[in-house]
Amino acid sequence: MENKTPVDYQKAQAVIDSYQLPDFGKATIREVVAISTQLEQETGVEFIHMEMGVPGLKAAQVGVDAEIKALQDGVASIYPNINGLPELKQEASRFIKAFINLDINPEGCVPVTGSMQGTYASFLTAGQCTPGKDTILFIDPGFPVQKQQITVMGYQYDSFDVYEFRGEKLRAELERHLQTGRIAAVIYSNPNNPAWFCLTEDELKILAELAEKYDVIIIEDLAYFAMDFRKDLGKPFQPPYQASVGHYTDNYILQISGSKAFSYAGQRIGITAISNKLYHRSYPGLTARYGGGTFGTTYIHRVLYALSSGTSHSAQYALAAMFKAASDGKFDFVSIIKEYGRRAAKLKKIFTENGFKIVYDHDLDQPIADGFYFTIGYPGMTGSELMKELIFYGISAISLSTTGSHQEGLRACTSFIKDHQYKLLEERLKLFAKNHKI
Repeated sequence: MENKTPVDYQKAQAVIDSYQLPDFGKATIREVVAISTQLEQETGVEFIHMEMGVPGLKAAQVGVDAEIKALQDGVASIYPNINGLPELKQEASRFIKAFINLDINPEGCVPVTGSMQGTYASFLTAGQCTPGKDTILFIDPGFPVQKQQITVMGYQYDSFDVYEFRGEKLRAELERHLQTGRIAAVIYSNPNNPAWFCLTEDELKILAELAEKYDVIIIEDLAYFAMDFRKDLGKPFQPPYQASVGHYTDNYILQISGSKAFSYAGQRIGITAISNKLYHRSYPGLTARYGGGTFGTTYIHRVLYALSSGTSHSAQYALAAMFKAASDGKFDFVSIIKEYGRRAAKLKKIFTENGFKIVYDHDLDQPIADGFYFTIGYPGMTGSELMKELIFYGISAISLSTTGSHQEGLRACTSFIKDHQYKLLEERLKLFAKNHKI
């Protein structure tokens, strides 16, 4: 079999061994990128890269134009206001109303250096609010680097794989963790990275009820904003709207990223939107540590100020322009990013026709949406084994185990797939299936 793989078996094994990874399945996204890129260069075999969630579409022109103008107007030499550009705060508030139907005051819409900084600052602030509450609960599977953030700041985290706890079952599992009294905040992404399921309205209500009961903050990561393509979420100020826990509780923070929805990842720009009630709430832990302030003012003037002293000035003009154009109905960003859904449908078909299964395949009684990510498994193989084996076929993805999932399989991203690679993938998976007869 070694001679029948598209990538030279001995060469691939030598490169993998050189990284000295005790368990290849626990390799980080960046390590998988490095290994696949090195093999591509050394062997000349084109890889089908499905490991990294990087936008594969052109950046929104309305943002590019606004940022260029801002730079030409001289903003690069001026520190941005730590609260954020007033126009951006106003347009962010309007965008949230237009596409989520939530009322968040402009003061609570805070520009951040991408949602990565937004979540870091949210974790940090939430974990200082109440003495004894320094644990963040992850509804997994999730974005692996967010747990790394918790480790960096010295907090604790707890987690559970929601695979077996959908619907009403979510209540008991959530309560099991929350009743310890240690949980400061709960985080999840919607749609989910990597499984692409979307928490239902009933599940969001359960989250909201328990957030109120146990006084915890819900951090809703909307990195893949409006990407549940089963619904038409692209019409401003018209239902259906992006689902949100904010419809059922005031104990929430939203992370809205410019990276995927607007393909503006390179400029590291996003918004942390803090509910009106939470923004103005005082906490004993924050008062003891900082001498006063509310959650919102502490988040901005203490935590964000210490982390970065503000967010890229010119990128704020870009995001403001994109939000405004979307809310005005002049920029249909959802129709553009639907390309990811079309790619996912093609890719899933090729995988399943060659013996693979979709691991997270349903949202309760509905088939999973097609979008930025999907999950694959192969009978009789662990995620770690499958991840390594696919490297020999010039296909790179990451193991679900790194996302907190307890299921065996891989996360595959659609963003880097090129048109000619569907045929290439089909050929390689046919060979894979031939070499791994079930």
